[in-house]
Amino acid sequence: MNWNNLYRNKLTDVATALKKIESGNRVYLGGGAGVPVQLSQALVERADELRNVEITHILTFAPAPYVDPKYDGVFRVNALFIGNNVRKAVQEGRADFTPIFLSEIPGLFQSGRLPIDVALISVSPPDEHGFCSFGVEVGTTKPAAESARVVIAEVNPQMPRTLGDSFIHISRFHHIVEVDYPIPEAPQGGSSAEHMRVGAYIAEMIPDGATLQMGIGSIPDAVLQNLGNHKDLGIHTELFSDGVVDMVERGVITCARKTFHPGKIVAGFLFGSKRLYNFVHNNPMLELHPTQYVNDPFNIAQNEKMVAINSALQVDLTGQVCADSIGPRFYSGVGGQLDFIRGASRSKGGLPIVAFLATAQSGKVSRIVPKLYEGSGVVTTRNDVHFVVTEYGVADLYGRSVRQRAQALINIAAPQFRDELTRAARELGYL
Repeated sequence: MNWNNLYRNKLTDVATALKKIESGNRVYLGGGAGVPVQLSQALVERADELRNVEITHILTFAPAPYVDPKYDGVFRVNALFIGNNVRKAVQEGRADFTPIFLSEIPGLFQSGRLPIDVALISVSPPDEHGFCSFGVEVGTTKPAAESARVVIAEVNPQMPRTLGDSFIHISRFHHIVEVDYPIPEAPQGGSSAEHMRVGAYIAEMIPDGATLQMGIGSIPDAVLQNLGNHKDLGIHTELFSDGVVDMVERGVITCARKTFHPGKIVAGFLFGSKRLYNFVHNNPMLELHPTQYVNDPFNIAQNEKMVAINSALQVDLTGQVCADSIGPRFYSGVGGQLDFIRGASRSKGGLPIVAFLATAQSGKVSRIVPKLYEGSGVVTTRNDVHFVVTEYGVADLYGRSVRQRAQALINIAAPQFRDELTRAARELGYL
């Protein structure tokens, strides 16, 4: 049977496809902007027929009706990274959170430690050989689909065809649902004057020919906006957004001097605007790979001058970084921060950077604190931290004593909190 006939035989509607899900199943939901929107929204229509279905996913850009309290006992989310759509449920104990490095999520599926019964995914239409691209989310979705007992795919002509280790043959699908809707877009945040100062400090640290890891948001955008005079920068990152497109079009990002995948932007997933999705479609400059490859610290370290830029919710005066919780209340997840911090630290000429605005809540709260809030998680240990950057400067902590670290961090804290931090540091015996 040729693949065209196979494709037609697997075609069905959403309701029929979802009948493959049974009580007690674990269902993986494609992440980020690769969330299969119609399948995910229709899950709740089977609520009267199901019990104890676990839905596991990373950050998703779509409503999550299955976390509504009325579905208690029917659906329960197990978030591998907490997004805004499931945060309240996790914090109220109605959903679960599994702390895990992004590089190790595929191994959970592949080893059977977190076996997947049904994978719900979104892909591009098949090419002439019957292969569909995972499009904007390869990172954890490809390993989940390859490990799942049952794969149900939305085939969407608006999903870009991305290249790399990013394909699946239609023979792997149990059901195919044809859809046609715009891929979810992530809002593009503007950069304030404070963000731009952070970006300027980081840009001064970055040499020509460096390879960058950064996410999306105001600080990554500010960094990119300050790199206009740099030459031959590269990208190796878990995700990126529209700001990278600007720098490619300006000739700043060429990937020409990369020492690992030279000439290629390497990533696990991406989200942004329609402009980004048009840029990546069939673009041979881009390769998407699963996160066990992209986020492997040993692969990251093969990029010379690797610059890793990550964020924090709090940093204490010894350099401990909390990035996943506010006290004991889980907020996001571990993600790839430590994967890239450790990869960059082992790169020849690498720069591991933690960057954030010095205050929160409109300047009322310092993010640099004497001690992390009780119950806070340490995502990046004090032993792993090299550079911390705020709008007030750069603190170089690597190889420094606790006394030196405390003073360096006080120096880049917001001025209104420096006296208070100094007193606390003395009481703790740091100064």
